[in-house]
Amino acid sequence: MGNTSAFVVAFLLRAIYGGMQIVTKNAFDEGMSTAVFVFYRHLTGILFLVPVAFVLERKTAPQLSFKVSLKLFVHALYGISGAINIYGLGLSYSSATSSSAIFNLLPAVAFFLAVLLGMETLNLKRIHGIAKVCGILFSLAGVIVLAFYQGPEMKSFNHHHLFHHKSNFHGGITAHPARTWIIGIFLTTLSTTAWALWTVLQGPMLQAYPSKLLNTTLQMIFATIQSFFIALAAERDFAKWSLGLDARLIAVLYSGILVSGVAYYMQVWVIDKSGPVFLAMTMPITLLVTLILSLFLGEAVTLGSILGGVIMVGGLYSVLLAKKSEHVDVTKQHMAASAETAQV
Repeated sequence: MGNTSAFVVAFLLRAIYGGMQIVTKNAFDEGMSTAVFVFYRHLTGILFLVPVAFVLERKTAPQLSFKVSLKLFVHALYGISGAINIYGLGLSYSSATSSSAIFNLLPAVAFFLAVLLGMETLNLKRIHGIAKVCGILFSLAGVIVLAFYQGPEMKSFNHHHLFHHKSNFHGGITAHPARTWIIGIFLTTLSTTAWALWTVLQGPMLQAYPSKLLNTTLQMIFATIQSFFIALAAERDFAKWSLGLDARLIAVLYSGILVSGVAYYMQVWVIDKSGPVFLAMTMPITLLVTLILSLFLGEAVTLGSILGGVIMVGGLYSVLLAKKSEHVDVTKQHMAASAETAQV
């Protein structure tokens, strides 16, 4: 029953992220500034998180030193405000499906960075070590396919598109300029790498400031301030800061409340019930949801995005299954060592 409920929550979580790709891409296609969007998203997120954190943590909050505050500020700069601003630019240059596919790189890149930082081991003499390397190579191959092969556009199920912005496609073939598309893939990959580094270093940050809720809330506050100044520098036309009852407001509320607020608690709940590996294994659901929504709503889906996504999902599962196999081997070794100790 516990595994079933964890899967249901994980599926809803991935569906939320899939929907985010669609509504965000639509807002950008409607002309919304990516930097302004990121600021409003974070602002909405802290309006949701701060009251919750105040109610739940006001009596038990750990003491916050200047050194820890500075670490949280830098952690938020590259891992939240920086990463999401770069991701927004990448999404505006590419497509929702390709960006969702690249997000599957996160576990593989996080593992690679953890190895470089000495936080993970890689034994190439064991089958699981070779599988990890193969997974990383598959992930890299998927990015290359996405960057250099777009292919024909897949036919939409909906001939009367819900999104009324001018389409970037015509004649059944993608009209993205090759250079723009490659820049989009590069930026999305760069942002995913920054997120992966943030994920790897989140453990040490939680040791420095152990409250999960306040740790995240403080980073969100810092990211909001950072995003405001980034938006000021990037968008001087204040007419583009206005929000009406349109796709821009929907994207801001959706991303700020559901993603930055609700999705965080759902992730923590799933990790607590079934562990981080289970949560990572569900990441391809986001790609599947994004693909289905794109086909129904008229968003661009190219053959290259699907092929690249499938290759990257294969790389993801290769790394995750290798880590699971390694964990089983280590557990067996510890049990054998404990048994020998007990006999002595």
